[in-house]
Amino acid sequence: MDAVLANLPLYWQGFATTLWLTVVSAGLALALGTVLGALRVSPVPVLRALGALYVETLRNTPLTLVFFGTAFVLPRLGVVLDFRIGAVLALTLYTAAFVCETVRSGINGVGTGQVEAARSLGLTDNQTLRLVVLPQALRGVVPPLISIGIALTKNSSIAGAFFVGELFNVGRRLANQHADATAAVLVGVTVFYLMITIPAGLLATAAERKLAFTR
Repeated sequence: MDAVLANLPLYWQGFATTLWLTVVSAGLALALGTVLGALRVSPVPVLRALGALYVETLRNTPLTLVFFGTAFVLPRLGVVLDFRIGAVLALTLYTAAFVCETVRSGINGVGTGQVEAARSLGLTDNQTLRLVVLPQALRGVVPPLISIGIALTKNSSIAGAFFVGELFNVGRRLANQHADATAAVLVGVTVFYLMITIPAGLLATAAERKLAFTR
């Protein structure tokens, strides 16, 4: 464990970067995924098709290829991003597809009576979606959204292969420097990941129980 204790500042740097990637990407993916979810249930066929095309494309593309796109393809097109910003973009685009499907399932779970009542009050389709359907849909899908956030935390490890000093990248460098303590180094990496994922899992469980109780 000496290799771990001696390099705690590096672990904390990697942990901070991983946490930053997770929080920023999760927030952006939630916003984009909600918009895409609205498109997926739109009465306009073209919008539904655009939403479906995005989801099917990103959901069935390996995340590593999405990272390649932001790290190597975009610069060839004249769009040069900081490696961390490129990582956030890749994680956001990929995760938004899963958020979209979760939000869409929540929207479909809202009773038609709610929609009919909103329309009878004179609300437009957009107002009904924004003021009535989405608040109920998002409230009902909090636990699966947190699970997607946990998956996002683990997916952020791919950023280490694209010049981002996140937690797994730090662990890999330390393992190379301390070949005789590889197991301890990787255990240290695991502990820091668990510092994010376990509280998130507990939050998902608490949210699920609270929602079940309120129903």
